[in-house]
Amino acid sequence: MPIETVDTLIVGGGQAGLAMSEHLSKLGIEHLVLERHRIAERWRSERWDSLVANGPAWHDRFPSLEIADVAPDDFASKTDMAAYFETFADKMNVPVRCGVDVKSVEKHRDGSGFAVQTSHGPIHARNVVAATGPFQHPAIPPLVPAQPALTQMHSTAYRNPEQLADGAVLVVGAGSSGAQIAEELLASGRRVYLSVGPHDRPPRSYRGHDFVWWLGVLGKWEMKRPPAGAEHVTIAVSGANGGQTVDFRRFATNGMSLVGMTESYANGVLTFANDLGRNIAEGDANYLSILDEADAYVAREGLDLPREPQARQIGPDPDCVTNPIASLDLAKAGVTTIIWATGFTQDFGWLKVDAFDANGKPQHMRGVSSEPGIYFLGLPWLSMRGSSFIWGVWVDAAYLADHIASTHQRDVAI
Repeated sequence: MPIETVDTLIVGGGQAGLAMSEHLSKLGIEHLVLERHRIAERWRSERWDSLVANGPAWHDRFPSLEIADVAPDDFASKTDMAAYFETFADKMNVPVRCGVDVKSVEKHRDGSGFAVQTSHGPIHARNVVAATGPFQHPAIPPLVPAQPALTQMHSTAYRNPEQLADGAVLVVGAGSSGAQIAEELLASGRRVYLSVGPHDRPPRSYRGHDFVWWLGVLGKWEMKRPPAGAEHVTIAVSGANGGQTVDFRRFATNGMSLVGMTESYANGVLTFANDLGRNIAEGDANYLSILDEADAYVAREGLDLPREPQARQIGPDPDCVTNPIASLDLAKAGVTTIIWATGFTQDFGWLKVDAFDANGKPQHMRGVSSEPGIYFLGLPWLSMRGSSFIWGVWVDAAYLADHIASTHQRDVAI
């Protein structure tokens, strides 16, 4: 039986893979998208029930298709987003096969391309695009041992408050996922502890524009690398409840207990770093710096945007910040669940090519890897700050498609 051949194989049927397909189609380049589950699977089965997009609908989409039945300034639900990508794949005639797992990719010895082993048989591809995204494997620190009276889960496994056993909940991580989950649990009547590390805390909106608009006009989406020392700082932003600024002081006023970074565990007791006050203050500084830059931009451009002095009003530190909890006996505090909103790790073990450094990190320039014919798409900071966002991955995909097309032209010239 002959081996199937394709010019460009795209691994992953999420936003990155679909964006790549659109641009390759425009250039007339034959390609195939393989998705191990369903299109946009993570929106469907790896997020909580009430999740909405973190950006408004006018922003969190591809330029070629609007999100149906969602107003431009509203925040699409996870169901809306899954349906959006399904519709996009249909309208763009994306050649996608679902339920196909890519087992390995190896370079042919004669340099003619790559041998791809899948759950549905082998494929020969001239180019391979790894479009599996930044959220591959949930990361849970090996800190608290498993025990009968305590449920531990990653934020990808959380669905709703009713899912959890009775008792208090500790949420570790105060980025977008941790902040939203903690607030939802608090609103349900739960006793909630939230472990807050270093974070950026932008305003949801300011002077009539959403923060994603401000990041655009201020040139922050196009930043080529994160500020020194802030490579792993998370961002606390939310489209929940119609979109609002994440305010940890408000959480505390409403009854949530804020604690510092989770540091160690012994004999049923978790210990927290003495950094809560600093983390809150640095988040405030980030928030105010965006207001400062926005005001300067308005003045410089002579824009007629409404002033918003109340946005600069920051309340006093709550007691849990001025008198931080240093440790927590989980049993005595009634904590029956820990939710780890602690991010993800990447796994390219299936990609057996010379495109990684000694630490297993992809080596590339704007997604063009050190191994000719191998490309990466959808990774954080691939070419800019916006690279892992929907609109950003579309821009990066255009660049990679052009690069693939240019290699075709060179081969024809030769």
